Amino acid sequence: MHPSQQHFFRLIYPLRVLGMGLGGLAVGTVLWERQASAWAWGYMVFMCYVWPHLAFLRARLSTHPYRTETHNLVLDAFFVGMVLPLMHFNVLPSVLVVTLTMMDRIASGIRGLWAVSLLSIAAGVLVGIALFGFHWAPESSMHVILACLPMLLVHTLSSSLSSHRLIRKVTRQNQELDGLRRVDALTGLHGRSHWEEQAEKALRTYRAHAVSACVLMLDIDHFKPINDTYGHNVGDEVLRRFAQVVRKNVRVTDCASRYGGDEFTVLLTGMTLDESLPVAQRIRAQVQDLRLRDLPDLRLSCSVGVACAEAGHSDLRAWMAAADGALYEVKKNGRNGVAHAPVAVRIPIG
Repeated sequence: MHPSQQHFFRLIYPLRVLGMGLGGLAVGTVLWERQASAWAWGYMVFMCYVWPHLAFLRARLSTHPYRTETHNLVLDAFFVGMVLPLMHFNVLPSVLVVTLTMMDRIASGIRGLWAVSLLSIAAGVLVGIALFGFHWAPESSMHVILACLPMLLVHTLSSSLSSHRLIRKVTRQNQELDGLRRVDALTGLHGRSHWEEQAEKALRTYRAHAVSACVLMLDIDHFKPINDTYGHNVGDEVLRRFAQVVRKNVRVTDCASRYGGDEFTVLLTGMTLDESLPVAQRIRAQVQDLRLRDLPDLRLSCSVGVACAEAGHSDLRAWMAAADGALYEVKKNGRNGVAHAPVAVRIPIG
């Protein structure tokens, strides 16, 4: 059972005490106006001021508190139905208690509870008529109207506060999900989807305004044998240290990401090929100088493919294919190097 379900009855308890307590004020006013019998007053006191505490004890002592509390909610509806003939169907409190009861059942999010509760209210009405008789006096006096206001106001405010908390919670969760989407948890670099969004934006900017941009595609050489030989902990440390080197050599305006596995990408905005190649070479050289404290004899290296935005790149996939082709050339020639895609005719500025 989920922890939130296990403590569900504790969340319902104060709401039931408050809601039924205020409902008792409206019901009691109707009973007072029609000079109801002691039996009617006794039922009202039980439903509004005794039952909420019995329902709490019933759920707390149950071996299945969530299921028991769900049954309690259905019983709430049954008791509400019974009170309608007790009030001679006085229109305002009758409509109010039924409406608020159904709103709470729908807001609970429990599947099918609203339908079961509606049937339970109907059953309560029939039982109430059998016990108290059928009387029809729908008019609501000013006293009854005033007695209904606290229930209406408090329920409306509490529902608004609950909605406000829910909206804030969902907003916070969406922000957290967006953060997870943007950042790779292991390396601290951007995630693939965020990087692709930035790269597509850079390609559109190049087409519209001829603002240069280059992509570096980086691959850690022989990473799989390192992972297989020394284990995933060492492999993760290699990825983290590699990411630190990448991050140290790019600007805040650039976008570096872990593209997948041991493959990384860097978007250098506003840089030409001549400006991007030294960045790639610095990363390659610093990776070659990396040493792990627990494995000082382990030598690392990386291969880098460079491609700048070109008029012939129909989309990001084509741009990435150019960088990947340059990376393939480095690997074909023995790895631990930098290569760039052929430079085509550039779009003239202006």
